[in-house]
Amino acid sequence: MNFLSAKTASPKLVSSVLRNGQRAIGCLVLWMGFAAALWGQAANAEKRGGAERKIKVLPIPALGYSPETKTYFGAIGLFNIDWYQDSITRKSNAKVEFNYTLNQQLVLEQEWNYFSKAERWFTDGLIHTSEYPDFYYGVGANTSAQSELLFASIRSVVRLGLYRNMGRQVFLGGGIRYVNFEGVTPETLGLFQEVKDGNNVGIRAAVFQDSRNNLLNPTKGHYYLVELEQNFSRRNYFIFKLDLRKYHQFQSGFVFSNRIYNSFVTNRPNFYDYSMIGGDRLVRGYLLGRYRNNHVSTVQTELRTPMRWKMGLAFIGGISSVYDDWNTFYAVAHPNYGLGLRVLMDQKDNVNFRVDYVLGDGSNSGLYISFGESF
Repeated sequence: MNFLSAKTASPKLVSSVLRNGQRAIGCLVLWMGFAAALWGQAANAEKRGGAERKIKVLPIPALGYSPETKTYFGAIGLFNIDWYQDSITRKSNAKVEFNYTLNQQLVLEQEWNYFSKAERWFTDGLIHTSEYPDFYYGVGANTSAQSELLFASIRSVVRLGLYRNMGRQVFLGGGIRYVNFEGVTPETLGLFQEVKDGNNVGIRAAVFQDSRNNLLNPTKGHYYLVELEQNFSRRNYFIFKLDLRKYHQFQSGFVFSNRIYNSFVTNRPNFYDYSMIGGDRLVRGYLLGRYRNNHVSTVQTELRTPMRWKMGLAFIGGISSVYDDWNTFYAVAHPNYGLGLRVLMDQKDNVNFRVDYVLGDGSNSGLYISFGESF
């Protein structure tokens, strides 16, 4: 969870969020039900599993303070799933997360990555709902912080995918993505006309090869993805993604991780669906969406030290380009660099708890707390 995106909200925006409290309560009930179901499966698996538990639960309370969010609290639960307990099927995982800040910001999220027996099939998914004030800076590679627009919204995201193993760890399949932004309430009307309610349905096809030894904390192998998604909205548009990741562990125990990520969007998408940098999953050190345009290309690298007394460090760096065509690809480069702490939570399954602090250009920065690696 990245708490960089929050700042002090005006009473107007806060009241807009609070008017939707019943929806938030309903989402919290859904989140609790999902967590309880997984927890029940874990308990049953522990009773039947003998010496080896099929599902391990790593619950972490979230409580802290940052200048942007003030006090925040919540919980993160990671479920590490070894349902088949054989040498062929890699471990699956699921995560549930709830966070609430004293600025009336709410995030509820469930996410999973699951292999069937012998990895014949793979499914992943995300169910996300949130309501909080956020910031928009316009479209472009060098938008000014002075153009910052504060707006409130209620966001719902559902992403489902199903893939068939075609051999040699190559998976072919597709999925569906639904995004809905409603109750979009800009603090200053008329500054950015595109910031308004919207939704889209995306149908995607993808092929990827995944030889990572661990989905949460890979130390060797690679992940190569090519994905094309047709989106239906007020204006239809395509999203093409190329995601290349490579991991190498030296004999000394250091792990060198590298990622090349590209996102290309045609036409004029909804304001929330442009290619963008920022956040924990893409380019740490920036607010998610601080810079956005039709296309994004980024190179991210990370060097992780060996664990000593169940703790280790990570050195983080990268550079990104946000552009609308190839003529402006080199116009502006956005660097990021930082340091992370790793705490080993499960030695057998090699699961880390991660805290990263990363700087971007100018005054951009971010603190990130999560299970597993960013990529």
